[in-house]
Amino acid sequence: MKYEIKRFKDNQVAAKIVENGNLHIKIRGNTYEDLFKVAAVKDAWDADIENKCNISILTIYCLIGQRSDRRFHPNESFDLKIISKFINSMKFDKVEILHPHSAVSLALINNSTEISCFEYVKQAYNKIENPVLVSPDAGAYKTTHYFAEKLNADIIPSNKVRINGIPQIKIQGNVSQKNCLIIDDLADGGRTFKLLASELKKQGANKVFLYVTHAQFNFGFRELKESINHIFCTNSYKDIDDDFVTQYKVV
Repeated sequence: MKYEIKRFKDNQVAAKIVENGNLHIKIRGNTYEDLFKVAAVKDAWDADIENKCNISILTIYCLIGQRSDRRFHPNESFDLKIISKFINSMKFDKVEILHPHSAVSLALINNSTEISCFEYVKQAYNKIENPVLVSPDAGAYKTTHYFAEKLNADIIPSNKVRINGIPQIKIQGNVSQKNCLIIDDLADGGRTFKLLASELKKQGANKVFLYVTHAQFNFGFRELKESINHIFCTNSYKDIDDDFVTQYKVV
């Protein structure tokens, strides 16, 4: 199946189906415009009567709004719910999401399923040669534990707490003379990872590496180089041209 997308001078987006068949759209999905383009294609595909017996699949590599998985304050919008309603309105037969931030995304989006990032974590793990896995917080522990079991690797939990308003990292295990691989789903900035890496090295870690599936790094990227030895990630959010980063292509 093939389609064309046209952008008008006023930024209107229109789609046209040029060859019918099963529909499979793959997008980064980290902007609202990405979703509007998908909606235009899906609407054109639905209008073609010859596609009635075909199936439609949407693959999203970095779902916009996935961290807004609840209403944080009574007078604020529930952004992921709004985004999910828009995706549901397109009525795809299947929606695939790479390493969603939480199970809320899968609960809110109809016919959704998770694309595992395990193969990328495994590649990073093998390149470092058997590091201990470190979960950066309680929310990441379950996923990190799953990876540790599959890789037969050691795991060390950590958590960030505030004492008198000052953030402090608590490491729950021995990292002396060990290489550490911190694993998380998304990095917006680098402050928490920098603090964690500094504390790991303070407690005797040899080298500290970071794996994140969605490498946004909207701020704090430069500061990470002061404490992290190397970053592994996918290009689900953007392409990064830096020797400090090993990036696995999903887009």
